[in-house]
Order: sequence, then C-alpha cells, then structure tokens
Amino acid sequence: MAEKKIALVTGAGTGIGRAAALGLMTNGFHVVLTGRRKDKLDETAKMGPAGMSLVVVSDMTDPKSIDALFAETKKTYGRLDVLFNNAGVGTPPVPLEDLTLEQWQTTVATNLSAPFLCTQHAFRIMKDQKPQGGRIINNGSISAYAPRPFSSPYTSTKHGVSGLTRATALDGRAYNIACGQIDVGNAATEMTERMVGGVLQPRGDKMVEPRMDVQNVADAIVFMATRTLDANALFLNIMATQMPFVGRG
Repeated sequence: MAEKKIALVTGAGTGIGRAAALGLMTNGFHVVLTGRRKDKLDETAKMGPAGMSLVVVSDMTDPKSIDALFAETKKTYGRLDVLFNNAGVGTPPVPLEDLTLEQWQTTVATNLSAPFLCTQHAFRIMKDQKPQGGRIINNGSISAYAPRPFSSPYTSTKHGVSGLTRATALDGRAYNIACGQIDVGNAATEMTERMVGGVLQPRGDKMVEPRMDVQNVADAIVFMATRTLDANALFLNIMATQMPFVGRG
C-alpha cells in the first residue's frame, strides 16, 4: 500500500489557503488545515473529500502554538511531505509615518517569522522521515517585486519571504528538501474584494483592478506540490492577465 502523502496548509480557512487545501485533497493529499478560526477550518474540511483532512487551530503569531501544530501533525501522521506557508496579513493603506510599531510587528510576525518557524519544524520532520525529504512552498506576492502605495510592512515581509525561499532551497539540498515560492497577483478572494471598488494607484488615483479565479492559484500549488523531488519550481508568478503590473502606470 502506498504511503499517505501529507500536506500542511496555514491560513486554510479562507481564500488561497482554502482553495489550495481543497486542491491538494482532491489530488490525494491528507491535509492539515490550520488557522485561527475553527469554524472556517471546519467549513474547508467539509468541502473536501471525507477523511482527507485534520483541523488544528493555531495562531501564527505565537511560537508555542506553532510548536503544538507540528507536534500534532507528527503525532497524527508521522511524516510531512508538503508545507504551504500561506497565512499572511497586511496593514491599512495609510501613510507610512502613521503606521504603529504594533502593526509593523504583527505583520512581520505573521508574514515572515511564522514561515521561518514553520520551516524549521518542517525541516526537523522531513530530515528524519523515511524516505527523507519533502517540499516547502511559500506564498510570496507581486509585492515581492514591486510595492503598492502605503504597503511598507507587507512589502518588506514579502521581500523577506523571497530571501527565506532562496536560503531554504539552498539549505534543503542536503536533505532532499525542495523549496519554492508562488507570487500571486489579484486572485479573487475576500482579501482582494476592495479591488472591485477601486484601489489606490501610484499616480494618486483609484482604479478598478481585474482579478482572476482563485482556482488558478490552487492549480498552481498542486503543480508545485506534485513535482518529483528532483525538480523544483523555485519561483512561480501567477496573476490576473490585465492587472496593472507589467509595464508603466
């Protein structure tokens, strides 16, 4: 009997995390669904195939909560094949000088420190399991290439995620651990709902921005997750075709 394939998705209760988790379950992965809201995680679990998920509530700003998450994963499944570091937060689109230190620190804790801590735990499991190895996928952003106005905490952390991805890919070579990053532009989720009414552009006006079906992102995650470990999609950019990113203005 083939060994179960185990994935863990942070921020699995909504948006990209939910879509990715469902895509992985549909493609044969048993998925640990984690996030802060049990009701949303339970909804995701019910939307997927029966018996293919485990709900574990966790707080990505709390290292002890992350410790408990991975302990429960190892206790239940004994291994981990894919980690999708997806959970992330932003700050209100206000001038840089009006942001508080607490807002900065919360964004850094969720978007950068949490993926680092989750990666540490994944390394420990993946190094010791047989067969050795696994895959880590980080959710970057178009902001890892170019910022939006008034996004300094979010943009800074996403640049940091790109560095974490490269360093993890390098350090993972010795243990057959692959690491890649998906950079998403304007997937249709609750987080991008404001784009329907128009979002601030660098020139100072607001513009309605095109979005794409989030299923496109889920399919890309499944593609990355199902490569054999001798192949790695180091960076994958998927975006709404007509969003204002490529070119000027």
